[in-house]
Amino acid sequence: MAVTIAEALKRLQKSDFRAGFHLSRQDREYIAEKGIPVIRQHASDFVSNRLAPAEIPNDGKQTPMRGHPVFTAQHACACCCRGCLEKWYRIPKGRALTEEEQAGIVALLMAWITRELKKG
Repeated sequence: MAVTIAEALKRLQKSDFRAGFHLSRQDREYIAEKGIPVIRQHASDFVSNRLAPAEIPNDGKQTPMRGHPVFTAQHACACCCRGCLEKWYRIPKGRALTEEEQAGIVALLMAWITRELKKG
């Protein structure tokens, strides 16, 4: 990603839609139960399996709006589908995400989750 995590989070806060996402009580409990390392692994798996392929048959619908803290983070961070990645981060559709791009997305998702947890 061409922007820093801090820049991306600041920019996302200017979008009423993106800024409207927050961790639910259930999300917080799930994170407390599983721990941050497990949540990070889930984020990595979701990005690798649902976002990284060059062609995604259900692009735009592959990330549920709720049900897992990473799903909420993906919508809050505009990392929910290839269309949003292209619009927000200029990562083009039609090619697989690089390892570096995947790692950057996971880092952004985890930064958002960490910031949400600190809000209490």
